[in-house]
Amino acid sequence: MRFLSRTRRPSSVEPRRNQWKDSQGEKVTKEAGRAQTVRRKTLVRWVGATIGAALVIGLIMMSVHYSGPALRAVLEIKTVTVEGSKHLDKQHVLDLAHVTPGTGLHHIATSVIEEQLKSHPWIKEAEVTRVPFHELRIFLVERIPAAVIRTDSQNFLADAEGHVLSKLGQTDDDALPLVTGIDSKGLLEGTESVRQVIASGIELAKLIGHTFEGRLQVNAENPANLVALVQGVRFQFGEQAVGEQWERFKRVKPTLKTLNFDGRGRRANEVDLRYENRIVVREGG
Repeated sequence: MRFLSRTRRPSSVEPRRNQWKDSQGEKVTKEAGRAQTVRRKTLVRWVGATIGAALVIGLIMMSVHYSGPALRAVLEIKTVTVEGSKHLDKQHVLDLAHVTPGTGLHHIATSVIEEQLKSHPWIKEAEVTRVPFHELRIFLVERIPAAVIRTDSQNFLADAEGHVLSKLGQTDDDALPLVTGIDSKGLLEGTESVRQVIASGIELAKLIGHTFEGRLQVNAENPANLVALVQGVRFQFGEQAVGEQWERFKRVKPTLKTLNFDGRGRRANEVDLRYENRIVVREGG
């Protein structure tokens, strides 16, 4: 049983292998791999989103192309309603708005039409509304005539804010107060300062109109010294608020026995309100 007692030969000695691992290098390698994976996924998502968007746009374009006639038929304007118009007739309003029956509601730019309407001197405000499915509604606020403006030999109709509404020529409207002394160039150009003078004259006419009947004439040549004529009596106003000056006159009016509003200019025919805390009455011839 010799083989049982035979000793095993020692294995041959081999060179030692370098089993040292670089943990930092492995970490960098893994992170680089993860970054590459993330970039790959991002690219795939971006490509997918682009293709999806292209498909959606294509479907929309096809839908518009094939549904256009049907959409126009569904939203075709068949009725145009105009409300609030007193001076302008409906056809004139439609001409200003450039709206014709048959146009699609979805083609209407309401803000553009509103600006077109407000460019007319008689129209102060305009509101355009789409009413499903075949109606376009136009609501207007017109300017109200408040005075006749006489400049040179021409008469103009104006509202309370001093906006010129129309040219009257030689025609007059004695139901409205008359304002004179206005610069014709500034009036036609719509100068802000001229509009303010006209508005002051009209405000004065309203104040006096609450106290006296008859047509009032206001000379606004000097804005700091408005002059009003009613029933033969001439009133002069200073730079102070005309409302305060008129209230001062109304308080002392019962004591002014010499005033005679007969329209013929007899006895006292001028009241000067330009002085603070006093009224000067001048007798006419």
